[in-house]
Amino acid sequence: MELLQLQYFVRVAHLEHMTEAAQSLYVTQSSLSRTIRRLEESVGVPLFDRIGKKLKLNAYGQAFLPRAEKALFELEQGRQKLLDMRHPEQSSIRLAVTNASTLPQILQTFREQYPHIPFHVQMCATDEMESLLEKGDVDIGLASLPIHRDTLEYEIVLNDPILIAIPNTHHLAQKRVNELSLNELAGESLIGVKRGYHTRDLVDQACTKAGFVPTYILEGNEPARLGAFIEAGIGIGFLPATGIQTADDFSSKVRLMPSQPPLMRQIVLVWRQETYISQAAQEFRRVVRGHFAKSAENQKNYENNS
Repeated sequence: MELLQLQYFVRVAHLEHMTEAAQSLYVTQSSLSRTIRRLEESVGVPLFDRIGKKLKLNAYGQAFLPRAEKALFELEQGRQKLLDMRHPEQSSIRLAVTNASTLPQILQTFREQYPHIPFHVQMCATDEMESLLEKGDVDIGLASLPIHRDTLEYEIVLNDPILIAIPNTHHLAQKRVNELSLNELAGESLIGVKRGYHTRDLVDQACTKAGFVPTYILEGNEPARLGAFIEAGIGIGFLPATGIQTADDFSSKVRLMPSQPPLMRQIVLVWRQETYISQAAQEFRRVVRGHFAKSAENQKNYENNS
């Protein structure tokens, strides 16, 4: 059994089409077919059911695929470790991020401290991030709980309060801190991110538990841009504290208040189990921990001064 055979098998298994697989691998279809047949001869069973140029993994192929993927993953991890040992100055990092609001500051700090380490960032939803991590296409993820795949590990780096942002012209803005109950928002015009975002899921679940269905008049993809609509008095919003940074950074036209009961999301660093963590990735994790430790301190100061 050869490494090339495993690489070709995994690609064909994912595409289930010989022509497309050959094109993606930059080899001829005949060469790819011969390599797959040699692998099948080596393992002693057919791995695909063939219908013309289309292939479909059979029961043998389905049983073999996760083992082949794991073998390739482990070999790549070994290669990465050796490269890191020999040329630590050439280390790089691949990131997948679902929480974008804090990323510019994190990357700025990382680049200032480690200008020689290149990085590549993909902005994506949680399920895509988990898939990229599982396949080894990225090294580290930055997301919110929950993480669904058992193959992934995570470290909680911040408990991030979700604050209620109320235009100062609204009567609820006159409430004292910690006096605003969530059920007082029943029937109010709300502004928030679209369904599928973890923050939205938390808010909707809390509102349902408080006895009402939230009424959204504006939904967006980028939490950082919702503040302008709240400032304009369009509605009341729910904003993660990390997206606001500090109270002084936010407009004087908006009152920020915690809800009762409190709403909280947990921000996590995520990586695949048994993955070799490069020196670059370790330094990135250190920068992330430091950034969120500072954010937690800023939030504590804000609460003490409110």
